[in-house]
Amino acid sequence: MRTYHCFWLLFWAGQPHQTFLTLLSKRTSGFPEKEKVLVLSGNSRKDFNRSKRSWMWNQFFLLEEYTGTDYQYVGKLHSDQDKGDGSLKYILSGDGAGDLFIINENTGDIQATKRLDREEKPVYILRAQAINRRTGRPVEPESEFIIKIHDINDNEPMFTKDIYNASIPEMSDVGTFVVQVTATDADDPTYGNSAKVVYSILQGQPYFSVESETGIIKTALLNMDRENREQYQVVIQAKDMGGQMGGLSGTTTVNITLTDVNDNPPRFPQSTYQFRAPESTSPDLPIGRIKANDADVDENAEIEYSITEGDGYDMFGIITDKDTQEGIITVKKALDFENKNLYILKVEATNTHVDPRFLYLGPFKDSATVRIQVEDVDEPPVFSRPAYIIEVKEDVPINSIIGTVTAQDPDAAKNPVKYSVDRHTDMDRVFNINSGNGSIFTSKPLDRETLLWHNITVIAAEINNPKQSSRVPVFIKVLDVNDNAPEFPMFYETFVCENAKAEQLIQTLSAVDKDDSFSGHQFSFSLAPEAASSSNFTLQDNRDNTAGIFTRKTRYNRHEMSTYLLPVVISDNDYPIQSSTETVTIRVCACDHRGKMLSCNAEALIHPTGLSTGALIAILLCIIILLVTVVLFAALRRQRKKEPLIISKEDIRDNIVSYNDEGGGEEDTQAFDIGTLRNPEAIDDNKLRRDIVPETLFMPRRTAAVRDNTDVRDFINQRLKENDIDPTAPPYDSLATYAYEGNGSVAESLSSLESVTTDGDQDYDYLSDWGPRFKKLADMYGAMDSDKDC
Repeated sequence: MRTYHCFWLLFWAGQPHQTFLTLLSKRTSGFPEKEKVLVLSGNSRKDFNRSKRSWMWNQFFLLEEYTGTDYQYVGKLHSDQDKGDGSLKYILSGDGAGDLFIINENTGDIQATKRLDREEKPVYILRAQAINRRTGRPVEPESEFIIKIHDINDNEPMFTKDIYNASIPEMSDVGTFVVQVTATDADDPTYGNSAKVVYSILQGQPYFSVESETGIIKTALLNMDRENREQYQVVIQAKDMGGQMGGLSGTTTVNITLTDVNDNPPRFPQSTYQFRAPESTSPDLPIGRIKANDADVDENAEIEYSITEGDGYDMFGIITDKDTQEGIITVKKALDFENKNLYILKVEATNTHVDPRFLYLGPFKDSATVRIQVEDVDEPPVFSRPAYIIEVKEDVPINSIIGTVTAQDPDAAKNPVKYSVDRHTDMDRVFNINSGNGSIFTSKPLDRETLLWHNITVIAAEINNPKQSSRVPVFIKVLDVNDNAPEFPMFYETFVCENAKAEQLIQTLSAVDKDDSFSGHQFSFSLAPEAASSSNFTLQDNRDNTAGIFTRKTRYNRHEMSTYLLPVVISDNDYPIQSSTETVTIRVCACDHRGKMLSCNAEALIHPTGLSTGALIAILLCIIILLVTVVLFAALRRQRKKEPLIISKEDIRDNIVSYNDEGGGEEDTQAFDIGTLRNPEAIDDNKLRRDIVPETLFMPRRTAAVRDNTDVRDFINQRLKENDIDPTAPPYDSLATYAYEGNGSVAESLSSLESVTTDGDQDYDYLSDWGPRFKKLADMYGAMDSDKDC
């Protein structure tokens, strides 16, 4: 027979929503609770259920948020193998075993050591087993069971936002959606009403309402006006337990802003405006501002101003300042106090964005009256015309009146006016004006060919107040008269072939005239009377302002006459007739059979009719003598050339090193005594140069002796000797001369400043022998000698 063993867990089980766990009888007080026992069976893990009360032997319910001071009792494990002798040991494993849940290994009692929160973990799965304490072997198979944490209402509803912000247009209808708020409850929504949230409004009535189940906020009052109140703060409460007493609650704040709509027309704060404008106000300048008030904002408050009627409708304009929404009244035309001094306008202000929904509130525009008083100012004289054009003939006599300008004071005083010419526009003072009556007259002759238009400016100023002045341009056109004779457009120089035939055209002539002709110029050509009969050429007028020169005879001889000067008379047909005599130069040339010029005077030197042979020989002799003289002079100059002793190009004296060092001046106490250096006695007797052949042609110049200074002379001589002996010394030493050249130079001073005072017979050819470094200097002075020889 097979033996079955049972492992029991005793527990209290009832309806899930009525489950409350307590400790054993020794821990309980008041009404005793039934003990919870889980029996573990050796032959099966089948749960024992009591069908009448729906017992579930593998589930335990434990209330969350236990606040007692002792451990919370969960249940008891028991095996049918337990004889009560302590031979069995109960073991618990799974979620929280040993930490959150502990078991008495002798009795099988399970306890919770900490407070449990269903929102953190609602279900714990554990495993129970009984083992032999001595052998450590299980006496029952491992059995699994769960512990469910029973929820209590310990969490208040929480809104998704701390603060909600919403906006709706003003004047909205009742029931207009504003915003929806949402709150959540962390409690178990499947158990009781702990998580059932209901919304209500605590603050914000009667303007707004909230739907209890959805949290949708709506408007509750009609025609809420932004201009009366713009901001609203609504407080919404969310309460669990279906809103019943004892439920937990949370609140949130909803900031609601009414946005603007165009429900207010513009209104002028006054019905009449007064402005003053001087009559000198320039067009487009503002004279005043008006403003209509609009309670709306942004584009709903934008206003357009216009002048609808009035006697100054065409004299004034109005524009809108977009920044300030003001109407700026401007002048459109020049004002004249003497003409009209008062204008009355009607100005209208209209909203640019009108909402049709609110047209019933009335017209969205307003009007006001504007009175503009024109003030009198002292105005400058006004000319009768904006500009004057005067025409005058160029032969008009000096001091002749050519025109008149008129200006008068527009003011009521009618101050007298004086006239003058702006000399910046008439620098040559060709014109003048009578200061009293404005008559313009000439002061110099006019010439149309020199200047056709004269543009001057006339100034009119009040005599009593010269600062009040005005200007007017006067354009003077100089009309032409026939005062210029026609002339050739160029210098005519032509040729005729020696073999030319009679009546052969050799040149066509034309003419120009500086004068202007309305009907076109008409020139006539003819030979001068003195050449008409004796000329070898004839002139034919083509009647088209051109003429042709023709040959009169068959052959011409250039040896007899090489050049002919033919005078031609040119006349115009204007009044008075002007004429001039021009000359045509005709050269006789040798030509080929086709009439192409070969030469004109090339054979003159060898022709018997030219220079004689004796004259040619005399000219050649003079040239030869001149050449011989130049050669001999150059040879004599070359004999005087100096030969250098030092030929080597590496001689360091040929190198010039410039350090660009400037002396300390008179305040340099470390420098040499300049006075001592000027002492000629400090210099040894004449020493010859080592780089040229010694000469005695030029004696050294001696200057008047001054006080000797032996110390400086000895110092300088010592330094000179040291540098002369030292072969590595550069071509410079510490000797500095100030305006003193010394006695050793045969050529004396080479300065161009002193060369003008010396004789001009010096020979500088020796510079060519000093090497290529002095070539430029030799070329310069050699060229000067050549110029003198020529």
